[in-house]
Amino acid sequence: MNLLVNYELFLAKIITFIMIIAAIVIFFCSFRKRKNNTKSNLKITLLKDNYQDIKNNVLLSTMENFEKKIWIKKEKEKNKEKKKEILKNKEKYFKNKKKILYIIDFKGGLYAKEVIGLREEISAILSVANKNDEVLLRLESSGGVIHGYGLAASQLNRLRQKGIRLIVSVDKIAASGGYMMACVADYIVSAPFAIIGSIGVVGQIPNFHKLLKKCNIDVELHTAGDYKRTLTMFGHNTDLTRKKFCEELNSTHELFKNFIKEMRPSLDIETVSNGEHWFGTMALEKKLVDEINTSDDILTSKMKEYTLLSIQYVYPKKIIERFTSSISHNFSKILLKMFLNKNYF
Repeated sequence: MNLLVNYELFLAKIITFIMIIAAIVIFFCSFRKRKNNTKSNLKITLLKDNYQDIKNNVLLSTMENFEKKIWIKKEKEKNKEKKKEILKNKEKYFKNKKKILYIIDFKGGLYAKEVIGLREEISAILSVANKNDEVLLRLESSGGVIHGYGLAASQLNRLRQKGIRLIVSVDKIAASGGYMMACVADYIVSAPFAIIGSIGVVGQIPNFHKLLKKCNIDVELHTAGDYKRTLTMFGHNTDLTRKKFCEELNSTHELFKNFIKEMRPSLDIETVSNGEHWFGTMALEKKLVDEINTSDDILTSKMKEYTLLSIQYVYPKKIIERFTSSISHNFSKILLKMFLNKNYF
């Protein structure tokens, strides 16, 4: 019995020691990788290659083994001939080189933190793009804080100021701050049932004053300036502070409306700025969007004329996140093997 206990203690020590060594190795590898990776967090993907790989995989899956060998051999010969042709006519090749369609994605949260990546992506595009090139933004956002989405719209406006055509595609939703971003585009495409609009401003705050008063708890709030604080969570809100709060909402709404009117002059702003939202087909009738389509159809229609280049900012993970994600991944693999061995599937 003592031998078994001692063995278990020895095994626990060995496992603990291995885990500590693994943690130290992961820490130093992550530190070294971060140090070497300080130059850029941008992931650049040539989408033509992705689409071609998918097409090839589908074709190959329908073939017998001997057909696959013949097909692969023919494709290699085609690629060799294509390279030879390019080398022979270098000047002609570079002269007739396709325009570039840069593809970026923005899936915005309440605080528009994704604007960090958007800024980097747009700066990268502006550093290399020609005036004939275009940008496609696949946008998905239900809006959020005013300053966050205001900055996101300003980032997109950088493309407009440089004369680079911007297309915004909305497959699911572009409402409130999301639509503020969309309206910067030269051309807005919406899926039939995407949610569009919600041009309005909302502000809400809970108030615990009555509850605190019932519990004999006082909250003191002192301000230098009459409107340093309007509505508060714990103090007594007056009609005067409520009125001021509503005035601020209305003035923000006016700024919102003026911005959209400037970006889309053809839009009858007064009829669409009551905070209401519409589905894509209805939004087209109200001129909130320019076309009903999906981002996938836009990409396939542009493939012949443009080189499709995806620009994606990769957010760096913290060391602890990398460590925990690695552990969870390995643990799930072990569990999967156990289930498979026991014929659970």
